[in-house]
Amino acid sequence: MQQALPPTSLNGSALVGLLAQLNLAEGPAAKPSFVEGLGRWLGWADAIALSAALNGSPAAAASDVDAETVEREFTRVQVRLQRSIEAACGPKVTDLDFPSYRRRCQALQQAMETAVTALRKQLRSALASRPQPLSRLAALDAVMRDVLAPREQALLALMPTLLEKHFERRRRAAPEAAPASAWLGPFRQDMQRLLQAELDLRLQPALGLLDALRNPPPKAP
Repeated sequence: MQQALPPTSLNGSALVGLLAQLNLAEGPAAKPSFVEGLGRWLGWADAIALSAALNGSPAAAASDVDAETVEREFTRVQVRLQRSIEAACGPKVTDLDFPSYRRRCQALQQAMETAVTALRKQLRSALASRPQPLSRLAALDAVMRDVLAPREQALLALMPTLLEKHFERRRRAAPEAAPASAWLGPFRQDMQRLLQAELDLRLQPALGLLDALRNPPPKAP
């Protein structure tokens, strides 16, 4: 049975907690507030765009995307990516050198990025056709995506390197006479847990948009 993911902490996602649990984080994660962290990443042009999204009054845009359709798409994307992760880390994968795992990880990351970006765009389109504040949320998410995506991608691009570190550590720690399955199986499980946590992290903004679409605020009297 696979070990459950650690709960999401105040300073990050379940992915951060799992990296720390596997001793793959360089040191204790800092715990700045969201506003403090965002302030370090926002340039002046980003701040202007964010302010415009927060204070603007976007008109509802025409869209044929309904809530049920986009909810089904969210589930389809989530399940498909989960199955891809399971297949890439399953017991049939028995490579004893790391490069194949690097390729699998990078291919999965690219698949996540492509699918989740399209899903998030579809959710914004559905929200943009609703009255405020949902249409404003769509505009805000578009700005946040542009601002945060490059930083997020730079950090997630480190995942293959961290996995290689863990792969070598697992191999070195195994008894000399032990079969490869003794350390390779646990490594594959750890890789699956890390990629699942990454998927959950990538899906968080889309899930937030979906929740807003499911539960619109009551109309003002």
